[in-house]
Amino acid sequence: MAPSDLRRPYKRPQLSDQQRRRELSLKRQEQSRDAELQARRLASTLLSLPPEHLPSEPEPETEPGSSTDYDLRDASKLKGPAARKWFAKQLMLPEWMIDVPNRLPHDWYVLPRPAGKRCFVVSSDGTTISRQRNGTVLHRFPSALPHGSRNRDGSGPPSYSILDCIFHEMDQTYYVIDMVCWKNYSYYNCSTEFRFTWLEEKLRETNARGAPSYYHKYRFSLVPWGRCDLAGLHKAYAGEVPFGKDGLLFYNKHAHYQPGNTPLALVWKDEHCSQYVIDTDNKGQVPSHQQVVLELQDDGKVTTSDDPPVMFGCLNLDFIQQSGLKTGCLLRFAIGDGGLTIVDGKLERADLHYLGMSNRARAFADTYSKIMFQSMARGSPLRIDDLVASINSSDDDANSLDVEMAV
Repeated sequence: MAPSDLRRPYKRPQLSDQQRRRELSLKRQEQSRDAELQARRLASTLLSLPPEHLPSEPEPETEPGSSTDYDLRDASKLKGPAARKWFAKQLMLPEWMIDVPNRLPHDWYVLPRPAGKRCFVVSSDGTTISRQRNGTVLHRFPSALPHGSRNRDGSGPPSYSILDCIFHEMDQTYYVIDMVCWKNYSYYNCSTEFRFTWLEEKLRETNARGAPSYYHKYRFSLVPWGRCDLAGLHKAYAGEVPFGKDGLLFYNKHAHYQPGNTPLALVWKDEHCSQYVIDTDNKGQVPSHQQVVLELQDDGKVTTSDDPPVMFGCLNLDFIQQSGLKTGCLLRFAIGDGGLTIVDGKLERADLHYLGMSNRARAFADTYSKIMFQSMARGSPLRIDDLVASINSSDDDANSLDVEMAV
């Protein structure tokens, strides 16, 4: 499709308040907690250090339901679903893009998303540990990160570093997508623009990007990122990368590192840049009807994992008792032919059909944005042409270089 055909983006029906929540998230950053305290305790918890290794200091105030309901120093003692939920909330998790953000070429970066296992990597006290989003240890190994192996940084004060990575199995490489902390310095309250720039600088100071060796078991590599103008989008979407792609990531350049789901980071995919666009069942097949995972509340409502949660339906209390279901259970449903009814960006009705319990390894129910993205993917997906049209329609981007997105 010629770029001239994409000057006016297709006006899609409003499916959510994602844009409003993006604006609110930026305002809330001004009221964030002590970032250095958060980073230090997270590092100690991920490394499973005992509480007495941490200095005594005042506790930050927390709100009910926040990602720090459990004291960070005690989280390493958690087990089962409680541990999975806590650790999952420490990563900054992108929402699924169900509407194109305003000012995409001016306020957003784009990068290809490596296929693999999302994890934190923590280096400290002569060792390096990676933990998946459910809290389980993926690898324990020596690395060239600061204080990441016994033969490095033996002198000087002890320090810890925390990287947000995706482990790519095919080439045994940790692809770094963000930086939380480096040598005790927290980047929680720094903008994406600052974090991404300094990440390149800091990794350059080490040999972490070098070939694996006895004291550096896995290679670390940066994911190429850039401004989300036409050229940047084309490079992320169609450019060659050394890893298998699983969609694109979009980060608001002003966003701080916010644990949990945030509309200031987005994921999007289509058939060209991901092998799996529509979710499959446990047999690897695309089911005839969309399936969702929701959490059972004590009043019988089934909701998403959003904060606040979105209610999709309600189970009969007699059915709950007869089935032996407990509050907090994750349940699978199929969305029937009645589909989802959205009015003014809010869910009004969902045609749910109960299928059974979810996989026990799951920590959370689906988010509203994921459910809506999957629904759109089956009918009217948000296409690369829509992203291009949004960039072209920007008032301040009239002179941008036109890039053909056809592959």
